[in-house]
Amino acid sequence: MTARAAGSVPAPGPWAVVVAGAVALAVAMGIGRFAFTPLLPMMLHDGVIDLPAASWLASANYLGYLAGALLCTFQPWIWARVTRLPPIDAPWMLRAGLVATGVLTLGMAVPWPAGWPLLRFAAGVASALVFVYTSGWVLSQVARLQAPAMGGVMYTGPGAGIVVSGLFASAMVQWHWHAAQAWLVFGVLAFVLSALVWRTFGRGESARPVAPAGADSAAASGPHGAIEVGCLCVAYGIAGFGYIVTATFLPVIARAALPGSAWLDMFWPIFGFGVFCGALIASRLRVSGDLRLLLAGAYVIQAAGIAVGVWSPSLAGFAIGSLMLGLPFTAITFFAMQEVRRLRPALAASFMGLATAMYGIGQIVGPPLVALLLRHSGSAGAGFTRALQVAMGALLGGALIYLWMVRAYPMRRAEAA
Repeated sequence: MTARAAGSVPAPGPWAVVVAGAVALAVAMGIGRFAFTPLLPMMLHDGVIDLPAASWLASANYLGYLAGALLCTFQPWIWARVTRLPPIDAPWMLRAGLVATGVLTLGMAVPWPAGWPLLRFAAGVASALVFVYTSGWVLSQVARLQAPAMGGVMYTGPGAGIVVSGLFASAMVQWHWHAAQAWLVFGVLAFVLSALVWRTFGRGESARPVAPAGADSAAASGPHGAIEVGCLCVAYGIAGFGYIVTATFLPVIARAALPGSAWLDMFWPIFGFGVFCGALIASRLRVSGDLRLLLAGAYVIQAAGIAVGVWSPSLAGFAIGSLMLGLPFTAITFFAMQEVRRLRPALAASFMGLATAMYGIGQIVGPPLVALLLRHSGSAGAGFTRALQVAMGALLGGALIYLWMVRAYPMRRAEAA
């Protein structure tokens, strides 16, 4: 146990750590990133944007997510070489990201469409910072507290945030609110939730995102080569592309297939409920084997969820498909981040940033693809169907990469134990 500094508050226990992580991710991901999805139909109804503009707004957010992930990747080297920069630890970074998320969410209520892409870009940067440093901090804390399996509880946060934002948006649609009012509500909610866990991140040991002085690159990389790490990052990036078409445009797709249905605004919360349940299941698994097999299975489940919506564009089809898409969503992240820690234990935060950057690239490609297919399709429904088929094929390809890695880079007994 870590010795307590004189006059300091006690270090948080494992439950306090993972709950704080879950709340932080609920703010950064469930609100900062994914609140745009349930609010998109409201913005379209208000006439403040159209579908092509919505695609570019989504892309701006994903581009920001990529930029934030790259910043996390290279920050250790920047801080190691620019000695005049003050030392910054993980809690400081994620707290700054939480504050930025609240401010930028409130900013979307301002009637300034020309500035919205910049706000969504900055929100993407903030969400990446919070995600990477929250993941690194929580996983290191639960490992120190000898409760590593509890780290998966943290990833219930995005699902809970999606459920809450989806239900709030559904209620606001029924009350005939405008999108600007909804953005204000979500901005205030982001600040309230951040305040609840603010002090937790100032307690316990904090992992500094700075490379150890004089660390040898070969020692930091261990026995796992660059190709193995690269394959993991590429496969993880495919997950970003594979899910994003459905996750971003799910309410719009449902409205095109089921006009007038009372369930139109519930598919997104169903997706969030699946995310929440999947994270809980992942945290309860007692895994002693190869996580890459679980990752391959998770990709197949997501691909099957997309297939259900494509082949059965009905109420039941969208509900089942949304649940199947959500179940492995953050479980994929949990398993992939554990793999990063296995391959690069000495530079986990930096390589988590690299994997997240690849995920961001996958997300950036998705919305422009939808816009392109919509432009070259006879109808919106046909364009969405083609985009979903491409996403499904990508996820199956990602699963094959993991299966190939299991054969090409078998785990050693000590790692599998």
